[in-house]
Amino acid sequence: MRARRGPLRRVLAVLLLTAALQATPATAAGAADREHDVITWGASADRMGDGAADRGYRLVVRTSAGGSDLRIRLSNAFGDRPLTFGSVYAGIRASGAELVRGSNRRLTFDGARSVTVPAGATVWSDPLPGRWAAALDLVVSLHTPDAAGPATGHWMAMQTSYAGPGDHTAEESGAHWTETTGSWFYLDAVSVRTGSATGAVVALGDSITDGWQSTTDLNRRWPDYLARRLLRADTEVKGVANEGISGNKVLADGAGQSALGRLQRDVLSQPGVRTVFLFEGVNDIKAHTGVTAEDIVAGYREIIDRAHAAGKCVVGATVGPFKGWPEWDPAAESVRQEVNRFIRTSGEFDAVTDFDRILRSPYDPERMLPFLDGGDHIHPNDKGMQAMADAVDLTRLDCAGGPPDTGSRA
Repeated sequence: MRARRGPLRRVLAVLLLTAALQATPATAAGAADREHDVITWGASADRMGDGAADRGYRLVVRTSAGGSDLRIRLSNAFGDRPLTFGSVYAGIRASGAELVRGSNRRLTFDGARSVTVPAGATVWSDPLPGRWAAALDLVVSLHTPDAAGPATGHWMAMQTSYAGPGDHTAEESGAHWTETTGSWFYLDAVSVRTGSATGAVVALGDSITDGWQSTTDLNRRWPDYLARRLLRADTEVKGVANEGISGNKVLADGAGQSALGRLQRDVLSQPGVRTVFLFEGVNDIKAHTGVTAEDIVAGYREIIDRAHAAGKCVVGATVGPFKGWPEWDPAAESVRQEVNRFIRTSGEFDAVTDFDRILRSPYDPERMLPFLDGGDHIHPNDKGMQAMADAVDLTRLDCAGGPPDTGSRA
């Protein structure tokens, strides 16, 4: 009997090896299926001045989630004619406009070195292979050979980037990048490929989210502090996109399109988004245009409904105190209190973060705590930004199963 075991074992081994080889393609495909793109940086698009021909921009952004196969999105959302990008590169910053040696690599678009984006459209680059770290100073260099008409970008970057004439995108030296700018041009999103369990949160807001009164070039906006918390935390939400616009409103266009108008482009279209963090309303209130609490609540409800329809959770944040700001008065304060009551008690958000409670003074709850006040009584300073981020319950950002069924409204 023992003499027969050798041949049987060899036959069994051959069968097992054959089965393993046949399973390999499916296994590899399954591994690929378990990865997806997640936004690691974003900035809301807005109308800028006119674009300039033969102009280069070296744009500095801070990533949140790490991953592979980096892609960028270029926007001509507010252009009135096609816009060509002659060359686009991505690298890692050393200091100023100078890049880490060997890090600057060309980006392609459907295999081509240049791309023309139609008016009103956006375009994603091809994936750039390699591993990209979290919390990285990424530098995207681009050249517009024949730009004209309205440019698309983000005015208040709170980050120094660089510009200059000619095409110097391939250079790692900063020698030709002699101009500085406090805005981002044409770039509105960056993604990386990571495990399918990893998701992102998008902060939809106004100048407080955009970071006004935080320290320029130090990444101290409240979403930046949130990204640092998420990086250290045991959570699957790692990506953070800051889609704040200074002066933005929920309901009306003005400083950028309204939150309702830009929700699809700036938030829902971004890859890997799990949760929308809604922190807007103070500009609608303080404008004294006749907007009521009921109007703002209706806007919130539309955002919630649209986000839920897209499979996203929505966290609502209460509107912070602003007594001392020139447009504050008791009537505006009454609307703010009513709006905050809805956010706290309606149950229509999947979670609530009470920024009002964090920021307000215990001695005058209509006013910001001086220790956290950036000086104008509406925008927090760096400490206030960090306090806001620290108030976010990270576990409530993790909506892997999708938004709960909240039932019909009364």
